[in-house]
Amino acid sequence: MSERFQPVVVGRGVPDAAAPVSPKHVPHQGGAMNASVDALRTTFGDAIVRADVVWGETTVIVDPSRVLEVIRFLHDDPAQQYDYLSDVTAVEYRDLERPLEVVWHLRSLPMRRFLRLKALLPKGTPLAVPSVYEIYRGANWLERECFDMFGIEFTGHPDLRRLLMWEGYKEGHPLRKDFPLRGRFSRSEQLRQALAANPEARYSMEELSIADAFADLPADIRHRLAGGEATGE
Repeated sequence: MSERFQPVVVGRGVPDAAAPVSPKHVPHQGGAMNASVDALRTTFGDAIVRADVVWGETTVIVDPSRVLEVIRFLHDDPAQQYDYLSDVTAVEYRDLERPLEVVWHLRSLPMRRFLRLKALLPKGTPLAVPSVYEIYRGANWLERECFDMFGIEFTGHPDLRRLLMWEGYKEGHPLRKDFPLRGRFSRSEQLRQALAANPEARYSMEELSIADAFADLPADIRHRLAGGEATGE
């Protein structure tokens, strides 16, 4: 007989935790710092560049090369237990001097904590940070979306390719500030590419045999499917 199922109770790791309440009169800046910041500074030293509290939420700026170590610590350490990765995204400002920010939103359900991590990537340098897929499987599509929209490489990701735009999309990354609202190509060129894409080979099997459809796929997709790799599908 298997062991008795134990439900996850939010806040179970907090000694004498009171019932959660919605905070009131939260200051814009300042306020109580997330307790995990002291542990991060003690463990990683200079890799923790800065920590701020805005509207009651703590944001920690991390050395991009140490992101994987920091997040693994927050996930594995019994005193932290950040067991939920809720988002991976990025922010780019119109100010050309400001770096592009990669953002991770982490939650510790046992400790009732939320922590925002950021890595700053100066423009003109490689836009790359380590993938956290090996820690959180939920990072798979989150990192692919960030790669698709911003062009950020997540090194170590098992299947980093476009998620929202099609794989042959050549106009760049639609959420970058330099991306034109109408796209980089004219409407006529976009239409020409769409008509030449042979969408039946990708999306419809009604008029094609499976063998014919497979043969019409681009070579890189045929190679991936032939190898049995299903990550991210």
